[in-house]
Amino acid sequence: MGATAAGAVAIGAAPAAIGAHEAYAATPADRFGRMFPDLPPFIPADDRRRAALIDIGKPGGILDAKDPLAEGPVRLITNPELSPNNRDNSDGTTIHMTAGVTFFGQFLDHDMTFDTASPLGIPTTPESSPNSRTPSFDLDTVYGGGPVASPALYESDRVKLRIESNGLFEDLPRSSNGTAIIGDPRNDENAIIAGFQSAFILAHNRIVDELRAQGVPAAQQFAQARRTLTWHYHWIILKEFLPTIVGQSMVNTILSGGRRWFRPDPNPAFIPVEFQIAYRFGHSMIRPSYRLNLAGNADGTPFFGFIFDPAGEGQADPVDLRGGARARRRFVGWQTFFDFGGAQTTHVRPNKRIDTKISTPLFHLPLGAIASGDPPTSLATRNLLRTLTWGVPAGQRIAQNMGNPMLHLQELADYGVALENQTPLWYYVLAEAERLANGVTLGPTGGRIIGEVFIGLLQLDPNGYLRVQPGWTPTLPAVTPGTFKMTDLLRWARVDPASRGQ
Repeated sequence: MGATAAGAVAIGAAPAAIGAHEAYAATPADRFGRMFPDLPPFIPADDRRRAALIDIGKPGGILDAKDPLAEGPVRLITNPELSPNNRDNSDGTTIHMTAGVTFFGQFLDHDMTFDTASPLGIPTTPESSPNSRTPSFDLDTVYGGGPVASPALYESDRVKLRIESNGLFEDLPRSSNGTAIIGDPRNDENAIIAGFQSAFILAHNRIVDELRAQGVPAAQQFAQARRTLTWHYHWIILKEFLPTIVGQSMVNTILSGGRRWFRPDPNPAFIPVEFQIAYRFGHSMIRPSYRLNLAGNADGTPFFGFIFDPAGEGQADPVDLRGGARARRRFVGWQTFFDFGGAQTTHVRPNKRIDTKISTPLFHLPLGAIASGDPPTSLATRNLLRTLTWGVPAGQRIAQNMGNPMLHLQELADYGVALENQTPLWYYVLAEAERLANGVTLGPTGGRIIGEVFIGLLQLDPNGYLRVQPGWTPTLPAVTPGTFKMTDLLRWARVDPASRGQ
């Protein structure tokens, strides 16, 4: 494929697979597998221990931040001291992690993993459970199976992706009942992730416009546009997102010293269940409420809403930020979620710290936000039971295996089933971040699991720039030439504050 100014590059043969050392027995790419196959499950899956996990994750339990929701969505943002258990990821002057990082992390999760088959809390062999997403950052949630396999996602030219309007700004294409017509229904769970989906659609379509202006033949436009967008996406993951959540030093260590625990090569990449559990740390970063935009309401005032609010059930234009609805105010003002610099910096808000306190609305999920549509509706309970499903090793055992400090979590001792020393990995990753990194980033065990799998998926992708052209640098416009950030992608998609006249 010929190089273009829009970012496509000549594609040559991919280099040989990364060193064939201590390879796993082949785990199929369309199944889940294990990162630590020699470690036992953290506890037996009996009724007593299952009841303990349910109690830990219940509304009002030890994980619930007990946000004073009666204060309303605005005051919980403007007066964070009202919820002392649910700390912002900032020190009052410096925002360590902006609110948009949370939802970009959700977008990434949906791009690489979707478990629709394993029963909650019932021990299941990972290899028996299909992963409905490809274990790579290939944007299949945006592109589906491509123009031929997923024509409903595309315009009649089978090159551009479909996008519609809420009457003011962009919205996902929707059927008559409001259901989004997209590659993965989870990308309409809330208004912010739907905004990411729209931004990637618009970014692809603008690349197509550039290719057409350059005279690139129609038969080459889709492949070149997809490659261009995907490589810039990979750059953001490796250079911006991953250092933000695990720390730049962890990224450097893995890149320079290699992956020690996620080593499927030369077999295809797969998603380890330890990663699938640990990656749910992002649930701790979710705020109880957000300012979706600065002037979305009919009177020109900002639209604030809880991430989920039972009062929004059945409403055509919900009072909360759930997805599945179209209305003029349901668009994302990205200056709240990412720092665009200049005067826009005053609008950006942090997410919550990575710790053992989860925002209260997440203990009462609407069933529409649960892929299976079934209770329990406490997200914390679901995460803990999923750890039981996969028989994931205890956080302490994995930390010991890595040579990291092992935490004794005394707050779990009262359950009488040794959870203080054999802790569910999800809880352990949160506690480690809280106690060893002050909740600003992940700790050494969680960070290593996440970092190795992210970097491994990028390195093992036969179509990614790390395999095809490791020296590649971004070609789309950026505020800082030679790099590319999420704010640059949003500018390219023309959903940034300047493009909206804000």
